[in-house]
Amino acid sequence: MLEHGTLLAAFLVGLLGGVHCVGMCGGIVAALSLGTRTSAGATPWPLLLSYNLGRIASYTLAGALAGGAGWFAARLLDVHQAQLWLQLLAAGFMIALGLYLAGWWQGLARVERAGGILWRRIEPLGRRFMPVRTPGQALVLGGLWGWLPCGLVYSVLIWSLSAGGMVQGALLMAAFGLGTLPNLLLMGAMAARLGQWMRKPWVRALAGALVAGFGVLMLVQAFRVIAPAG
Repeated sequence: MLEHGTLLAAFLVGLLGGVHCVGMCGGIVAALSLGTRTSAGATPWPLLLSYNLGRIASYTLAGALAGGAGWFAARLLDVHQAQLWLQLLAAGFMIALGLYLAGWWQGLARVERAGGILWRRIEPLGRRFMPVRTPGQALVLGGLWGWLPCGLVYSVLIWSLSAGGMVQGALLMAAFGLGTLPNLLLMGAMAARLGQWMRKPWVRALAGALVAGFGVLMLVQAFRVIAPAG
C-alpha cells in the first residue's frame, strides 16, 4: 500500500493545481452553477457535489488503469529497475507540471492537445446531459468531463504508473481528485471572485514552484536509490 505521505502529497498537488483547474474546469462548473441556481440565487450544492463525485470517480478509474499498466510493465522487466525509471519519469513530469502551472513553460500543452483525440469522441456524449437538472445527470456529466485533456491530470497519472498496482494507482488519483475538490466547489459558489484571485501571477508562480519543488524531491529520492547501486 501507498504511504500516507504519498497520498497527502497527491492531495496537495491537486490543491495547488487549482490555479489550472480554474482555467480548465472552472468555466464548466460556473456554467453548471449559474445555469441551475434557484430563483433565490442559492448555489445548487447537490449538483456541484454530484458533478465532482463523477469527475473524481473517472480519475480513480484512470489511476487504477495506469497503476495496473505500471505493475504489468514492472513484471515484464526487472521490477526494481522498472519502478525506478517510472519514478524518474514521474518526477520529470511533476517538475514540468510546476513550470506549467506557474506559466514559465507550456510544454504540457502539447500533451493536452494529444489527449484531445480521445476527448473529441467523449465530449459529444456530455451534451446529452445538458442542461443539468438532476444529481444523476451531474454525476454522469462529471464522469465524462473527468476525461477532459488536462496536463495536471496527466502528470499525476504518470505518477500513478509507479504506484505499484491498480489499487495504489486508484488511491493516488482519488487523493489527487479530492485535492482539486475545494477549488472547484468554491468556483461553483463564487466563480468570478475566485477566478480573479487564482489568475494572479504571484499565486500561479507560488503554486507552480511548490509543485516543481516536489518533483525535485522525487528526483532526489530516486537518485539516492541509484547511487548505492552505482
